[in-house]
Amino acid sequence: MKFEILKKIFIIVIIVILLVELVILLVVILVTILLVQGTRRIPVHTAKRVIGRGSRQALAGGQRSYIPLKINQAGVMPIIFAQALMFLPSLIFQNTSFGATFSNIQGFWYNAVFFLLIVVFTYFYTAIMMNPNQMADELKRNGSFIPGVKPGKKTADFIDGLISRLVFPGSIFLGIIAILPAFAMNFGVQQGFAYFFGGTSLLIMVGVVLDTLQQIESHLLNRHYDGLIKGGRIKGRSSASAVTMSQAL
Repeated sequence: MKFEILKKIFIIVIIVILLVELVILLVVILVTILLVQGTRRIPVHTAKRVIGRGSRQALAGGQRSYIPLKINQAGVMPIIFAQALMFLPSLIFQNTSFGATFSNIQGFWYNAVFFLLIVVFTYFYTAIMMNPNQMADELKRNGSFIPGVKPGKKTADFIDGLISRLVFPGSIFLGIIAILPAFAMNFGVQQGFAYFFGGTSLLIMVGVVLDTLQQIESHLLNRHYDGLIKGGRIKGRSSASAVTMSQAL
């Protein structure tokens, strides 16, 4: 009788633990989606100008669009660069305590340094990918401007400030997602399942799924199946940014 009761309690505990792990995994996936999809839209106005001659003159421009700045402009590249560097101490300082410290992926110092490297590489990669001066020059050349901001250097400084404010939370969230598998393993989650809680695999999986859904939506729109997707528009990782940037510039 006691054995049956203990068996039932054990089964209930296992089910509760499994449900808690699934809920945490769902929350991590939702946060990852927000990280991949999160954007800050900069409104852009295009000045009206007269084109043509004589009776064929017409007004052009006057459009309103926006420049989307993603919270995570760097994607998974900072994690890849950081992982490549984290292998060096264990290779160079083999059979030493220092090398052993950076061989333990569940250790505190490994994950602390890994987190800091991701933050640094996020700033570095974003600085390479985004050029505020070039964006400001393109806006000025096409007769576009950001409301309330003077064209030229003021616009470049404004965009640069926004990018800097977006990169900080993006790098922090990216670093947290990268070290989540180590936290999961420290809490007793099996290594094979722990990697689903974060890292490059989760970011790539979420990005691929979002891109696939965006392509399916585009196909449905081309086939005039608007009624099937009235619930909302799906934004891919790159397509939405490319379209809005081309409209703005």
